[in-house]
Amino acid sequence: MSRDEIGEPRRGAVSIGDLELRIATGFAAALPGPAAQLILAPRPRHGWTAGVVPEGCRRGAVLLLVYPIREEACVLLTVRDVRLPTHPGQVSLPGGAIEDGETVERAALRESEEEVGVLPSVVRVVGTLTPLHVPVSRFVLHPVVGVADQRPALRPRSREVRRILEPRIVDLNGPIAIEVEQRERGGPIHEVPYLRVSGEKVWGATAMILAEFLALVGLPPRSAAQGTP
Repeated sequence: MSRDEIGEPRRGAVSIGDLELRIATGFAAALPGPAAQLILAPRPRHGWTAGVVPEGCRRGAVLLLVYPIREEACVLLTVRDVRLPTHPGQVSLPGGAIEDGETVERAALRESEEEVGVLPSVVRVVGTLTPLHVPVSRFVLHPVVGVADQRPALRPRSREVRRILEPRIVDLNGPIAIEVEQRERGGPIHEVPYLRVSGEKVWGATAMILAEFLALVGLPPRSAAQGTP
């Protein structure tokens, strides 16, 4: 989403200052954890037990970066290139495998700089969310939450990133944010909840991480049936 697509702050919008206070309050308490991840988990989710990380998984880190665009708090997402061997065309958070001797935070910042050009110096790391096991890739993802005071200069790596998305936090929390579709994968039918962002479907691990973050800041995603509180 470009700056021109953003418009002026709207009634009910979440400012970056407000969001930072919510983040600090959230991390001062217990993490929402698997209960929040389950809000946007495919059902059934084979090979995954909430809160359990099997032995032998590879470790990965992703950066959940929030920053203001015209005073509204937004989050950085990418659409993966369709030619990639894993998760082609899916919406994701920038990130990748943790290298030997590397911290979770350093890996998330390094991968984000490589994928979309976000300089580590503009990111304030404020905490990490609950690790999430991804059965299909045998990764355990460590979501790192970071804040930037202004929209970073973004330079997407064309071989990996087809498109950048910058949804407002308030849109992810809207009363009709969650949609559900049915998918069949050579077996039982799965119900797959997702968030629609700029014509893209955000589902799977990325959606589950966002669900925990939104719960952390007191703005959990809602379905049309839940309505506005």
